[in-house]
Amino acid sequence: MENRESNLLAIRPQILNARVSENMSNDEQFQNKTIRPIIKLQNGLLVEVFRNYIKKRKNTFYELSVEKRLLFIENAVQKDMKFRNSLKGMIIGQFTVDEYLIYIENSSALNKRMMNIVRERLQSNIQLLEKPSMTTY
Repeated sequence: MENRESNLLAIRPQILNARVSENMSNDEQFQNKTIRPIIKLQNGLLVEVFRNYIKKRKNTFYELSVEKRLLFIENAVQKDMKFRNSLKGMIIGQFTVDEYLIYIENSSALNKRMMNIVRERLQSNIQLLEKPSMTTY
């Protein structure tokens, strides 16, 4: 187990502006120390998973205005429980055992923080979510 833990921690990116201090709530400390680095690590996967989500919904996303695309992302992350649970699994699966034990103490509030960060990240990566061009080989 120690090997898994050290490997997980070693591959996480550092987020220099995600500070952790004593005067922060435990949830905010966990968010900045654990959740943000994991979501940054998983960014490419999250974008690809969302592309697949778009595809499964008949590519209607690509026909929307930018404002409606942002709303589409928000609704997918916040209201589609199957998709939301899939996203949570991709993040929770990167927790160490100790982090998981902290997470289960207040999972509801931490899930909310987690999904808000995922939503923000997908929305800020909206340019990566353009319709793939049809190339022939």
